[in-house]
Amino acid sequence: MEKRATIKDVAEAAGVGVATVSRVLSGGSASPRTRERVLAVAAQLDYRPSALGRNLRQRRTGGMGLLVPDLTDTFYAQFAEGVLACARSAGEPVVLGSTGGDPEQEAELIGMLLEQSVDRLIAVPSGDEDTWAPAVRAGMTVVFADRLPARPFSEDDDPAAAAVNDLMLLDGLAAPPPAAHRPPELPSVLADDRAGIRTAVRYLRGLGHRRIAFLGGPGHDRRVAAFREAVGAPVDEELVVFGTGSRDSAYAAASGLFQSRPDLSAVVAGGNVLGEAAVLAARELDLRVPRDVSLVMYDDVPWAELCSPPLTVIAQPGRDMGYRAAELVLRSGGRRARSVVLPTELIIRGSCGPHR
Repeated sequence: MEKRATIKDVAEAAGVGVATVSRVLSGGSASPRTRERVLAVAAQLDYRPSALGRNLRQRRTGGMGLLVPDLTDTFYAQFAEGVLACARSAGEPVVLGSTGGDPEQEAELIGMLLEQSVDRLIAVPSGDEDTWAPAVRAGMTVVFADRLPARPFSEDDDPAAAAVNDLMLLDGLAAPPPAAHRPPELPSVLADDRAGIRTAVRYLRGLGHRRIAFLGGPGHDRRVAAFREAVGAPVDEELVVFGTGSRDSAYAAASGLFQSRPDLSAVVAGGNVLGEAAVLAARELDLRVPRDVSLVMYDDVPWAELCSPPLTVIAQPGRDMGYRAAELVLRSGGRRARSVVLPTELIIRGSCGPHR
C-alpha cells in the first residue's frame, strides 16, 4: 500500500514552506504563481487535504494537541504539567509537540494535527497570524498561552510601537485594529508581563540603578515593550539586547552586553534561559552579583534559589497557566475571545543590591 502524501511532501516538491502550502490549501493569501505551483504539485502527488477543511467538524475524533517551543525549558515543562493534569481529569488524550521556536516546524505540526483530526489545540505560538489561519478556518478550537501570535509587519511598521499598542489593547487603552487586520478572536492565557516587569524596574530604581539592561528572546515582545515603558524615554537601545532562543545565543547576548556596556549596573532577563546565560556570563567575566551587577530573572525555576546568591525573580504561575488553558480549550469552543491574565509576583532574594 503506497504511503499517502503529506503536506510536507507537497512543500518540498513545490519548493515552498509548509506554512505557504497550508495557506494555499485553506484559501489564504499567496501570489498567483505560488498558488498555481502548489495546487499543481498537490494534484500530482494526489494530496487530499480533506482534514484541513470541509469534513473536520464531521470527523472529529477528540483529543487535544499541545505545542510548545522547548520541552527542556523549565517553564514550558511546568506549563505542560498543568495541561496534562487538566486533560487527565477530563479523560482527554494529549498529543505533545515541540516546535523549536520555528514557525515552519510549527506550521508542519499544525497540519499534522489537522490531518489526524485533533480538534482542540493549546499552543505557545512561534509563528504569526498567517501560520494559524488554516487551523482557524478548519474550525479547530485553539487557545494561545504565554504569548500571542505576532502580527505580520510591513516594512513601515515599528515592532516596538506595535508591541506597546498590544499591551495597551490588553488594558483597554487602545482601539482595536481595523476589522480587515483584526487577529482571530481566540482565547488566551497570559501572565501579567506588564505589571511584573514594571515592578522589577521600580525595585531596581529604588536601589539607585539607572543604567538597567534588558535581555530578551523570541516571543518577548510584550515584555520588552513593558520594559521600555517602565524605564521611560529616551530608551538606551544598546541596553536592549536579544538572543535567538538557543542557550548559546543567550550566552553570547549576555556576554556581549556585559563587555560592551561595563557601565550598566542591573539586568532584567526576559526568561529563565536568558537568566541562566546572564549568571554564567557574569561568572566568566568575574562580575560579582550583586556587587558589580544586579540581576532580576523572569520565571521562578528551582535552580534560581540554588544560585549563589539566590536570584530575585518575577514568578509566573506556569502550571496554573497550563491548567487554565486546558480548561478553556475544553469548555469555550473557541467561539468568543476570552483572555485570562494571571498575576505575577516579584520574589526578592539576594541577586540585587544598592547601586555603588
